[in-house]
Amino acid sequence: MSIEQQRTLDAILRQSAFPADADVDEQRRLLRELLSAQPLPAEVTVIAAELGGVPTAEITVDGVESRHVVLYFHGGVYVMGDATLAAELASQVGRRTLAKAISVDYRLAPEHPYPAAVDDALAAYKALLENGIAPADIVFAGESAGGGLAIATLVNARDHGLPLPAAAYAMSPYADLTLGGTTVDAKGALDPLLSREALQARVDDYTAGQDAALGLISPIFADLSGLPPLIIQAGSHEVLLDDAVRLARQAAIADVEVTLEITPGAPHVFQAYHPILDEASAALDRAGQFLSARLAGAKPAT
Repeated sequence: MSIEQQRTLDAILRQSAFPADADVDEQRRLLRELLSAQPLPAEVTVIAAELGGVPTAEITVDGVESRHVVLYFHGGVYVMGDATLAAELASQVGRRTLAKAISVDYRLAPEHPYPAAVDDALAAYKALLENGIAPADIVFAGESAGGGLAIATLVNARDHGLPLPAAAYAMSPYADLTLGGTTVDAKGALDPLLSREALQARVDDYTAGQDAALGLISPIFADLSGLPPLIIQAGSHEVLLDDAVRLARQAAIADVEVTLEITPGAPHVFQAYHPILDEASAALDRAGQFLSARLAGAKPAT
């Protein structure tokens, strides 16, 4: 990543950063405006669908015909964003994994606090299995809160006795809603998007009085044993860096195959800025190779 690219992106993000004191409706509006300004490539098609009663967006890329599926979970600290707004980044993961991406439109807080998101995520995965898609042909992916939700859904599926997908990819996972990571404060001046204040303002919306340290809310506190291979990516200029580091550590302690990649100078979910950031495209390429290898090497369900 060139210094010029890094400085340009940092300036753009600081200019578009959400005010920490904005209410949920205003933050949703700002996010919708930001993401809607980035048109989808012409070769990407998005179709509204559903899985297990949960709305989804089915995302295909011309020329990518595959039985494989990326079940994708969008970010937005559990209170904003939707399946379609995440389609561009989801399509980049699908393109590189040679798979169709299905983005899950899980319910949002504060209207639908925990466990709505984890219930919807599990329902969508279960329906995918019931539709005849083999777990060996599925991977999970997600960014920010969606990265944390992807890991929580693996734990939830395991605890419900469901077969697990071939692998999972978490970009800048929001994995500790207690905000206990050391970088929440240490990286505050470097992170152009997030801060302790901005995150704390939305934690109560999602937890609704429940313990933020519950494993399905903050998967760094969950038992991660038995999970499939994970690839976790984060940037060194983000307050959630320690979430990624601790999540990878907990996975390794649980004997889970895990690859942790930290990109110097990169911001939160830097992969979304692949058109202007060389390191973003490179990170997506590596993740696609990781997921493709696990899909190719997974044993079919018997």
